[in-house]
Amino acid sequence: MFKSNIYTLLSTILMMSLLLTACGADGTPTPAQELNGIQTAVAETIVAQNATQSASTSAPVAPVFTQTPLLFSPTLTPLAPVASPTLPANTAKSKCASASLVSETIPDGTIFTPGAVFTKTWEIQNTSTCAWDTSYKIIFWDGDVLGGAYVYNLPQAVDPGQTVPISLIFTAPTAEATYTSKWMLQTPDSIEFGVGQYNAPFYAEIDVSASATPNYGVTSVAYDVVRDPATGCPANVNYIVYATIATSGPITLKYYWTQSDGNTSNTQTLKIESATTTTISHEWKFHIATTPGEKWMALVVVSPIGKEYPRATFTKTCGE
Repeated sequence: MFKSNIYTLLSTILMMSLLLTACGADGTPTPAQELNGIQTAVAETIVAQNATQSASTSAPVAPVFTQTPLLFSPTLTPLAPVASPTLPANTAKSKCASASLVSETIPDGTIFTPGAVFTKTWEIQNTSTCAWDTSYKIIFWDGDVLGGAYVYNLPQAVDPGQTVPISLIFTAPTAEATYTSKWMLQTPDSIEFGVGQYNAPFYAEIDVSASATPNYGVTSVAYDVVRDPATGCPANVNYIVYATIATSGPITLKYYWTQSDGNTSNTQTLKIESATTTTISHEWKFHIATTPGEKWMALVVVSPIGKEYPRATFTKTCGE
């Protein structure tokens, strides 16, 4: 490209020389003088161009950097949340909600005077696989709160299989009537549970009477029949019925037992000093020759109020 520029420049000088020769003499420099001047200018121009070309080929041009940083705006798509496995509500603690009622004080139907203060105690067994601590609660469930609070903490830690006494202080209402106060247990994550297979509430049931001589009586009878021996077919087998009698106060009972074969026991006397539960028993002996099948025994109270209570049924096994 450099040679092409020189050829172009020489052509331009030649044309200018012809034009100057064609002009007349008017005191201006002669064409020979002007040609010498032009040749000198051309030579200087070529020298300058060579210098520029040499500089451009010997020194590379340094890059120019700006002070402004480059900015990126990446578009990130949020990760979809990982779905947790679906579990029944309160799965973690539901296995801890299992208990049974072992025993209790103050039988149902116990008579109190209006405003009397009493303490009811339930022996509750931990039938779960968890250890209960004092963050477990005793909560009012239904009926009449009987002057107590609505929520209590479990009084002590209870390992699986152990029992805990739950004692609540109550106050009998002033109005004469029958009152029931029902309670449940609660796990730390708010699962309510009671006792037994059906998670039933444990409760206190009292009668309030202003009478100076209230009529105390039997409030309930519960049976349990035991075979002795428990298995086998020996010559003689005994069936023993245990009756747990709950009374509402001090009372003297007269009673006897009756059987499905028509036989009865002698009349007996039972003196009870306070509202409590008392267990009595009756035995019926069978020979192996006795016809097997369903049998029953029942308690009959003669006084102070006569009543035959529901039968305790059982099946006699072995025999002809």
